[in-house]
Amino acid sequence: MPRVEDLETPIVTVDLDIMAANIRKMQAYCDAHGLRFRPHIKTHKTPEIGRLQLEAGAQGITCQKLGEAEVFADAGFDDIFIPYNLIGPAKLARLTALARRCRVSVAVDSAPVAQGISEAAAAAGLEVPLLIECDTGAGRTGVQTPAQALVLAQEIDRIPGVRFAGLMTFPTNLETTPPFLAEAVALLGAAGLEAETVSGGGTPQTWRVHEIPQITEHRAGTYVFNDSNTLAAGTATLDECAMRVLMTVVSRPTAERAILDGGSKTLSADRLLWRDATYGTVVEYPEAVIYGYSEEHANVDVSACVRKPVVGERVTVIPNHCCTVANLHNELLGVRGGEVELTWRVRARGLVR
Repeated sequence: MPRVEDLETPIVTVDLDIMAANIRKMQAYCDAHGLRFRPHIKTHKTPEIGRLQLEAGAQGITCQKLGEAEVFADAGFDDIFIPYNLIGPAKLARLTALARRCRVSVAVDSAPVAQGISEAAAAAGLEVPLLIECDTGAGRTGVQTPAQALVLAQEIDRIPGVRFAGLMTFPTNLETTPPFLAEAVALLGAAGLEAETVSGGGTPQTWRVHEIPQITEHRAGTYVFNDSNTLAAGTATLDECAMRVLMTVVSRPTAERAILDGGSKTLSADRLLWRDATYGTVVEYPEAVIYGYSEEHANVDVSACVRKPVVGERVTVIPNHCCTVANLHNELLGVRGGEVELTWRVRARGLVR
């Protein structure tokens, strides 16, 4: 087996033991609290990793886009949730084709989106479960009030080809989510409608999801690898970060600056969600700050480092956002003890439609 140290950089490695421990930990938490777990595969976009999550006890998977879902259906996954508004004839034709192959449910947040799915599914002789997305604080998509959730659920209940299957939200916010969901579930119940699934999501929120009694299902993706954002949020430790990007110092133009051999096309340009200042964590030099990027260069301030890196030295970077990093690379290398045991092709890479 090849040694990691002998490979060209930049490369993305996944520590197999750490990833396996992360999968076990998440599933054990959900099992202990009676939560169904539906991992979000946008983090790794790799069916082999998704299979490991199912084998650990996950009930199905979450795919953000149809392209991801099609790849995973091709790989034999048969219970897929798409938490995204699907609009237009082309996407609806793909949805019905997917629904003929596996159980697929979809999130909606308006009557026009629900109506479009209804017409396509009914014409195909299918019934697609719909979950209503609720904006419980993210300020992105979703109905804005529990009353709007009720109105939309009643509309779904009236039209053919679809059925009301529950509610979903992202991220699960411990302050604003509970009152919203409690009121929505109560309104639905009073109207004779059951939210059989109430799906929450997000890795940083994971370990307190059980405090929200309405939630029956949890979705998380980043947990499988963890990254600098989960480190900064305090929901993972350095030892729980399975994804590492191996990079080389290619220049030391000044005493304070080092340049690594990858930039926005390697690590992505995502900043930390929880604090500013750096684009990644340099494991060997914790005082270093990756303060800037271009496409193929990372600018690193090493002025605070007691020992400074030299040209040709290899360093390990924990990216800010592991999901975008996986989407930038053709392969993920599964490593154990410094040796590459397997190579996964990122089969759903770039599938944003």
